Amino acid sequence: MDVQRRRWVVWSVGLFAYLIGVMHRTSFGVAGLDAADRFGAAPAALSGFVVLQLLVYASLQVPVGVLLDRYGARRLVIAGALTMTAGQVLLALATSLPLAIAARVLVGVGDALTFISVLSVVTAWFPTRQVPLMTQLTGLLGQLGQVLSAVPLAALLHGPGWTPAFLSAAGIGIFAAATVAAVFRNRPPGAPAPPPAPSPREIIDGLRLSWFEPGTRLGLFTHMGTQFSGMVFALLWGVPYLVAGQGMSSGAASALLTLFVAVGVIAGPLFGEFTARHPMRRSWLVIAVIAVTAACWTSVLLIPPPAPRWLLVVLVVVLALGPPGSMIGFDYARTFNPGHRQGTAVGIVNVGGFTASLLVTLAIGVLLGVAGPGGAGSYTPEAFRVAWTIQYVVWAIALVGVVVARRRARRKMAEEGTVVPPLREALAARRRARRDRAGTGSRRPG
Repeated sequence: MDVQRRRWVVWSVGLFAYLIGVMHRTSFGVAGLDAADRFGAAPAALSGFVVLQLLVYASLQVPVGVLLDRYGARRLVIAGALTMTAGQVLLALATSLPLAIAARVLVGVGDALTFISVLSVVTAWFPTRQVPLMTQLTGLLGQLGQVLSAVPLAALLHGPGWTPAFLSAAGIGIFAAATVAAVFRNRPPGAPAPPPAPSPREIIDGLRLSWFEPGTRLGLFTHMGTQFSGMVFALLWGVPYLVAGQGMSSGAASALLTLFVAVGVIAGPLFGEFTARHPMRRSWLVIAVIAVTAACWTSVLLIPPPAPRWLLVVLVVVLALGPPGSMIGFDYARTFNPGHRQGTAVGIVNVGGFTASLLVTLAIGVLLGVAGPGGAGSYTPEAFRVAWTIQYVVWAIALVGVVVARRRARRKMAEEGTVVPPLREALAARRRARRDRAGTGSRRPG
């Protein structure tokens, strides 16, 4: 098999492993109300499941980046798939809250090992011009794992029951690990071998240099501001909000999660192509995604529930733009850091959105308990309206971080000889060039 065909096979297997990882990650979102009944969990305790999972994921991103630079992607993806499988088996059999929480910790550990490892193989196997698009496709097609959670897993959950549903998810995880072991490879045949494993001192220096690179921080705030709202919605609070807060049926809520994935798959390649064509204007796309998301949530929260069904559909469509927007953060890590530090830099970037997601997930659980009556009665429309407002704090922090980091990154680029003109000047220059071309084309030889 030639290299060009093999790269697509390797990428497809990595994508499949990530897709199954997303299914594991989001499986608790469709089971939130069932888990509340099974384990007798109040809203704050229920959010604790996902918060701990995300806390583990976020805290492991930088160590995983270091491990990736040291051991390569194949070993990490296999370990991640097996760890998530173990977590799903434990959750399937758990009858107490501590065991269920331990299960989600295992899912968080395995999830942390998977995504940035698959991205590193994209960078190794594909031409540089294709990397932004392939990064978007990897992130967005991987979100089809949410469809596996929202449709077949939910059907098993509400049919055969809790244990068969999560054991089925574990079985798919074993298949993913076996497929990766058979096919997945870190780099193309004949590619230069990776540098020797760094020493502990070199690891610390790499972390420091990656963090002090303004482009890495720009990627972190990009990931933070664009990803968290959709992730919190998909991972835990979306279905309870749509059902208990907006009066939708469970089937309709699951359908909206499927729409969330479908829109993201469409938007991803468009965002990837924009990033490849206009690398100096990526931040404006990021700012637009954050602003539109905040505006849409504002429209929904200002209306006493239930909001019009069409507005909830619009909200889900807008939330679906967050994951492809967050992929731009990884592109910053790639373009502002040398190859030997990219695993570390991507790990730092990935901390942003997941840290924001875990904090907002926890805050919503706490606010639901405070804003509504105790116990299951806390899942009330008014309590959800109050709880979702916590998002505005994160959007404000992310926007300030993007603007400040962008200014510093551009200042450093200018010192190195690359000046990025203000957007207004660039647009004016483009209009002048277009007029000049039109004027030249209209002249006729005398």
